[in-house]
Amino acid sequence: MKQLISYIALGLALAVGGAHAADEKAPTAQQSKMKTCNADAKTKDLKGDERKAFMKDCLSAKPAAAEGGKTAQQNKMKTCNADAKTKDLKGDDRKKFMSECLSAK
Repeated sequence: MKQLISYIALGLALAVGGAHAADEKAPTAQQSKMKTCNADAKTKDLKGDERKAFMKDCLSAKPAAAEGGKTAQQNKMKTCNADAKTKDLKGDDRKKFMSECLSAK
């Protein structure tokens, strides 16, 4: 009898855990932005009112259409290409460098 109760409890625990895992969703754009802004504030070691002001500005900022109307990804691509050219990378070395450069934050 005790063994049966243990199996039922285990089954319920697995069912609830599996249902919870299925409910997890990819973060929204706002959640991603919050994560990025928090990381930037931490990197800059901001506290108190300075952190509040930074977070307000960071979270209210529109997606970058900064330099000449280009997106942040386009600007990153331009920078990575220039760096690869400066380092005179070719073939697989260039592909690896570009992949790392573009995926870096």
